[in-house]
Amino acid sequence: MAETNIDVSGEMEMPSRSSAGENKVNIDLQSIPALQNLPSPLELLHSVRRSLRPWTVFFNLNNFKSAVSMQRLKNRVSRNLSYFQSNYIFIFFVLMIYCLITSPLTLLVIAAVAFGCHKIRSINKNVCVVGCEVTPQQQILALNLGAAPLLILAGAGAVLFWTLGASCFVIFMHAVFYNIDAIVTEESDSFYV
Repeated sequence: MAETNIDVSGEMEMPSRSSAGENKVNIDLQSIPALQNLPSPLELLHSVRRSLRPWTVFFNLNNFKSAVSMQRLKNRVSRNLSYFQSNYIFIFFVLMIYCLITSPLTLLVIAAVAFGCHKIRSINKNVCVVGCEVTPQQQILALNLGAAPLLILAGAGAVLFWTLGASCFVIFMHAVFYNIDAIVTEESDSFYV
């Protein structure tokens, strides 16, 4: 077997420490990309309401049939999910609101956090904590991070997973059994609007 020589020589430069001998961590929250392109919840609600399909069409019992083959089932689910997307989002929100109303402790924590965020935004003043300036954005972030354990203790995980499970079940059952071919043909341009 041939010998292998690897050159591992070199110089390494140690990072300098501050004069006081302490490590400083600089976290600049302003460098995080802004999420200004995301729509506000109110804008999202208006866009969902504009593209809702009529509920009489959505719940038309004459259009519920089983699929003949797996290929048709796959196409049916895909087309139903895209055609009734806003209706499915609305169902998710209704189930989430129902779940929050039936879980008053979770609702109380969410209301307290929303009130705290509103107060921080209305005051809009930097606060000095342990010698560091804390901006209103950082205060809101700290409030939300502090509320996470409270939400977990209040049962928000169960609320979230119950809502996701119930929504997925209802949406999947509708998408599987609703015969979209009865109302939309392949050539119809209104399907893609």
